Amino acid sequence: MPSSVLHVSVDCADPYALCQWWSQVTGKPVPDEDQPGDDECGIELAGGIDLLFLRVPEPKTVKNRLHVCLQPDVPRDEEVKRLMDLGATMVNDLRKPDGKGWAVLADPEGNEFCVLRSKAERAANP
Repeated sequence: MPSSVLHVSVDCADPYALCQWWSQVTGKPVPDEDQPGDDECGIELAGGIDLLFLRVPEPKTVKNRLHVCLQPDVPRDEEVKRLMDLGATMVNDLRKPDGKGWAVLADPEGNEFCVLRSKAERAANP
């Protein structure tokens, strides 16, 4: 029988703060039982998968080997601006003049993630 993904885990210095930030990104609430100072905090994504933030002593030093790709409900560039206003930084801008491509951003602790085109943008320009 195959396995199911239960958590996507992210190592970090401050699980509660990073969970709060990703809560703003995804619109998913931080559970009441998660509190500042906790060694792990998480938010439930669609399908019952958790995005789990775990305290580790060492800082991030190299590129992620695994990352999250976001497909926004709004146009990609609008979402990139919103996320940067929340504190994300641009790592690699791979958006193309024809509207295709994506942006690689980093969260406040430097974990990379991608912002893809919205479903509507993909349908209009496959």
